[in-house]
Amino acid sequence: MKLARLFAALCVLAVSLPVGADTIVLKNGQHIRAASVTEDASHVTYHTDAGQLSIPRSIVARIEHDAYDGSSAASGSEQLPLAPPEVEPVPGDEKVARLAVHDHAVDFGYIARLESEARTGSSASIAKVAAAHYAAAQYFLHRGETGSAIEQYRQGLTFAPDNLGLLLNLAVLELRDSQFRAALEPLEHAQSVSPDSPDVAKLMGWAYYGANKTREAIEEWKRAQKMRPDPEVQQALEKAERDQAEEASYQEGETAHFTLKYYGGAAPDLARAILRALEDDFNDLASQLDYTPPEPIGVILYTEQSFADITRAPGWVGALNDGRLRIPVQGLDSVTPELAHVLKHELTHSFVGQKSHGRAPTWLQEGIAQYMEGRRSGSAASTLVTDAAQGILPHLNALEGSWMGLSGDSAAVAYAWSLAVVEAMIDAGGVSDISRLLDRIATAPSTELAVQETLRASYGDIEQQTITYLQREYVH
Repeated sequence: MKLARLFAALCVLAVSLPVGADTIVLKNGQHIRAASVTEDASHVTYHTDAGQLSIPRSIVARIEHDAYDGSSAASGSEQLPLAPPEVEPVPGDEKVARLAVHDHAVDFGYIARLESEARTGSSASIAKVAAAHYAAAQYFLHRGETGSAIEQYRQGLTFAPDNLGLLLNLAVLELRDSQFRAALEPLEHAQSVSPDSPDVAKLMGWAYYGANKTREAIEEWKRAQKMRPDPEVQQALEKAERDQAEEASYQEGETAHFTLKYYGGAAPDLARAILRALEDDFNDLASQLDYTPPEPIGVILYTEQSFADITRAPGWVGALNDGRLRIPVQGLDSVTPELAHVLKHELTHSFVGQKSHGRAPTWLQEGIAQYMEGRRSGSAASTLVTDAAQGILPHLNALEGSWMGLSGDSAAVAYAWSLAVVEAMIDAGGVSDISRLLDRIATAPSTELAVQETLRASYGDIEQQTITYLQREYVH
């Protein structure tokens, strides 16, 4: 079967955002994947999911600029094409930062001494401990350890609860971790500290939208636009307003793990059946991937035309996960086998995106999603093996970023190849290897390094092992 024809059955996609990516190589051998890398005599500055960061130029060995315009941290659960605002560093003595983090480690003893001094209530001591925890959080972010960075921000806030920099940095990380309701706590406090901050309003809108509170998100983004017009916020606002207009007459349903909205023409029995199917899928994925999303997942059921109008996705996309599962169900009155596959596929994106802290590359996202829905490589195996022999299969590092710009034929190859790679990985080491890989991707400087450390193989090794697997299992 030609891959273009096979692709007609694969039209599901998780949205990811393409950004130019470079690699900062540190003198200790660590690698940082980042965008918009610039340098001066004393610092290297770059952008990551946590916003703009900088590190001393003295610890950098070199900067490797990629020709490929794609993200190594593509997310399958991006809720909007909206970047976090640049958060100002916490003001404090630069000497504090140097003493808090030195010799490639956090000096917890020094921070503990600052905390002891801060308990006297001295404003100078409080500023120092806030600066120290900020520096420690930045260090952990450079290492990809988001959880440790979040903990440092929280500890800093116990001493400086009104520090806007700590509050916003914490909120950004929680939003990127799909902890939308958790992010509202520091944001609400930040709004009380700085009610006229457009950055706070921007993030509040993002948190409300992710928590399926579209009306509140629209209100916050309108406030942000009045204070400081922002093209990104305008784009997000327009998308949220389309959602609100479309969903105004929708009915609602809810279970332990899902909030559902569906257009009036859909039968309530179908909505209930979809929720039951999703709950079964949720339990299965939680068991297999050793992860449970902490917040309810939004699901929207559309007519075909409404789906196209709202998502603005390419014509070959048949369902979408952009933080909420968006699925057209027009003409259905039950959960057909085809719909069951789509539900499992899209829900998998939510699990993979959140477990990897939004850093799983698109090839891994799509490969796991297809595998979990029950798809296998038999129909495409011969074509993939032939393409590999001719040297025309895409390399995995070229499939890390967004696929939204791919043609139908190119996307067909990308889907089939990604499934084959994941299928071969699971054949060799079981789903537990995939679970461990996602955990490592959440903290590793790059996906390829996570693959090397978890599977003891390079991208090239994985690609060759996949072809060998396809030849053994399907090509005779």
